[in-house]
Amino acid sequence: MNKFNLYITVFVFLAAIQFSFSQKKDENIGSEVVNIVKPYTPTISDAFKVKETPVLEDEEEQKKEAIQYNIFSFPVASTFTPAKGKAAGVDKTEKEKLYNNYATLGFGNYSTVNAELFITQNLSRSNYVGGMLRHLSSQGGIKDLVLDDKFYNTSLDLTYGVRERDMSWNVDLGVKNQIYNWYGLPTKSIFFDDATIAGIDSKQTYNTIALGGKMSFKDSFFKDASLQFKRFSDGLDSGENRFFIKPNFSFDVMSQKIKADFVVDYVGGTFDRMYDVDSELKYSAIIAGTKPSILYQKDDLSVQIGAGLYYATVKLDGESDGRIFVYPNIKASYKLVGDILVAYAGAEGDLEQNSYADFVDQNPFVSPTMFIAPTDNKYDLYVGMKGKLANSVAFNVRLSNKNQGDRALFVSNEYDPANGNTNGYAYGNSFGVVYDDLNTLSIFGELKADFSKNVTFGINGTYNNYSTDLQAEAWNLPQLKIGSTVDFDINEKWYAGANVFFVGERKDLISVQDDLTINPGTFSTKTVSLDSYFDLNAHVGFKYNTRLTAFLKGNNLANQQYNRWANFPVQGIQVLLGANYKFDF
Repeated sequence: MNKFNLYITVFVFLAAIQFSFSQKKDENIGSEVVNIVKPYTPTISDAFKVKETPVLEDEEEQKKEAIQYNIFSFPVASTFTPAKGKAAGVDKTEKEKLYNNYATLGFGNYSTVNAELFITQNLSRSNYVGGMLRHLSSQGGIKDLVLDDKFYNTSLDLTYGVRERDMSWNVDLGVKNQIYNWYGLPTKSIFFDDATIAGIDSKQTYNTIALGGKMSFKDSFFKDASLQFKRFSDGLDSGENRFFIKPNFSFDVMSQKIKADFVVDYVGGTFDRMYDVDSELKYSAIIAGTKPSILYQKDDLSVQIGAGLYYATVKLDGESDGRIFVYPNIKASYKLVGDILVAYAGAEGDLEQNSYADFVDQNPFVSPTMFIAPTDNKYDLYVGMKGKLANSVAFNVRLSNKNQGDRALFVSNEYDPANGNTNGYAYGNSFGVVYDDLNTLSIFGELKADFSKNVTFGINGTYNNYSTDLQAEAWNLPQLKIGSTVDFDINEKWYAGANVFFVGERKDLISVQDDLTINPGTFSTKTVSLDSYFDLNAHVGFKYNTRLTAFLKGNNLANQQYNRWANFPVQGIQVLLGANYKFDF
């Protein structure tokens, strides 16, 4: 009991003391001086992201849901009067002015001229016109050539368009003139006397005129459509017409997106003669088909399932053949770790229309004596992985197996004086096409990085393993291709960049003279390997002001005297100095 009484006494005493202190008024609780050694100055770190346009596998557009708000208002009494304040000033960086038009002019060795003029003008809030003029030419000068190697390339493109809320459309007109020379005379394997060389007219001229248009719609099952008519001709009385129309439809059925792409593609032309027979060659092909598909999406999985159905009629030298083609059209992707790691796979195929104009774009040294037929891309099976290794580093790897029927392969034309062909391409200095079934196993890898806002880097490589059916080799197709680019801004005024690419060995079939001491002699064909090569290019620029920029470009800086095609060496070190001027009307 004594202890209990003692505890009660102590508790009452402490409570009385606490109560007495709580009743004091105007009591100073004391103060303390805090010395700030350094003010806190927070900074926001820049987020460097890969400058890459994302590829949307699902093509799904999220529709906005209609939300209706109901506001319940009631009065609230308040005596609070906010004090007026002045907003703190914010330092704004000067926004770079954008111009609608520009002109570029540059001059270089080999008497090279490069010029561009781009003009666009809004006629109203929805109507606009535009035009682009391009010119690139060189007077040649490659060492150890006996034929002229100069070239010209001039084009003019005009457009008129309308952009409205529910639809947009435009009409395009393009004209182009190209001049090349079949300068790759095989003087190392065939003997040509001076009189023969002097009589070779190696010049070839290509002319193109194209008229086409596009239209697209919003909130309509008719998504878009494009059409074009192109007339292509050359300086040796060859002519080709091509017309295509491609309407595309898209609509939803039970929350699933249905797509249907249609195409009608016609090409037809005439060559003045065959390579070894003095007889006119006519060809035509018409392709009509559709590729319907359905898109399924759930969580991180996206699957597109469809098929391609085509009918093609090919007419060559009076003989006609019609066939039906069916192709897979399947694509799938799964986000393993959000957008950081995405796995994808697919099986696709289609019927590819070939044309004389397309072959010239790939190889301007072809002869106007080719058989033109479509390529049957039976299937392309692929599996891959893409994503980000870091916030500013993106990657993509893919393994694929592609099977093609009637794949067009470029091969050197034979030299045969007995066929009576004396045109400038008939001396083993041009290329034709042969068709063969080709299976290609490919491994592709790509890496893109933005080390900072001022430095970007990219590298990619492809390894191909080819299997042919009738041909001995996959002519002029390299097994290995590697490319790399780097661009950086030195400061606000200076910028620079470089790119390098490597192309592995290719095979070709050329004509050789059995005995160079006998003229005229006998000739045969021989398989040769074209050496691999790399090409280093770089550029540097100086922005004098927002309108005027000077630049210096260098191509083939390693001075590699390689052959892009058999017996067709490229120019050595090329330097181009020029300027770009931006302006508005």
